[in-house]
Amino acid sequence: MNRRSFIRHFSSAVLASSLPLTMASRRALAQQAIPLPLPPPPRLGARHTIVIDPGHGGVDPGAIGVSGTEEKHVVLAIAEELRGELRRLSGANVRLTRDKDIFLPLEDRVAIAQSLKADLFVSIHADSAPEPTARGLSVYTLSTVASDRLAAALATRENRVDEIYGLNLAHMDHNVASILVDLARRETRNQSLTVQHRLVDDLEGKTRLLENPARAANFVVLRSPEVPAVLIETGFLSNPQDEALLRTQGYRSRLAALLARALADSFAHAIGT
Repeated sequence: MNRRSFIRHFSSAVLASSLPLTMASRRALAQQAIPLPLPPPPRLGARHTIVIDPGHGGVDPGAIGVSGTEEKHVVLAIAEELRGELRRLSGANVRLTRDKDIFLPLEDRVAIAQSLKADLFVSIHADSAPEPTARGLSVYTLSTVASDRLAAALATRENRVDEIYGLNLAHMDHNVASILVDLARRETRNQSLTVQHRLVDDLEGKTRLLENPARAANFVVLRSPEVPAVLIETGFLSNPQDEALLRTQGYRSRLAALLARALADSFAHAIGT
């Protein structure tokens, strides 16, 4: 049994809408359209499994935009488009943690990726930011110390979901978690960082990015010790411009196509394909 198989075996034993737009909004969307067609990504093949996690769902709507847009619907629509694009362009085995409007505890989302022996876990969000002027896409990796105040605030908000809607993770055995993290920390973290940095590089100039878009925080859904993971904030529903873009099916489809190519390229570099 190799190191990665041992880690997976050990960890598995322990961790079991589109709305009508005004003419002004349509003009703004036209000015920010993502250029297509995109170059094809590297072929990965069905031997690689990528799990896409649409955040929130069911009784948990996630962020609610200034015009009433619910995050859970936006991110599910993007995730479904992304699954199709990744399958078509890369040949990877792409799965969703949820494909309907249901609530999933954070721990269950991680467990799904582990049970599928995922090679990459991608959590999709469109949160609210403390400042309404904050806008643009950003990519997060796991860190016990947040890279900045915004990352810390987002992680705190996301991690409270289970406490509010049904599962309190406060009593997790931290000693066991520490052992798991130590076993796979270097490989998993290095692969996550490679995906993050190449993803940001690939997206630069193709869509609007948050200032300093490569960030880190202690998100529960990124804590799997053996599955490389990133969390993508596709934009902030607390910002009127981001919300207007994310409300449209056309923009979500173009964003999914862009993310599919960038993710395939980033993942291929992370695993050395």
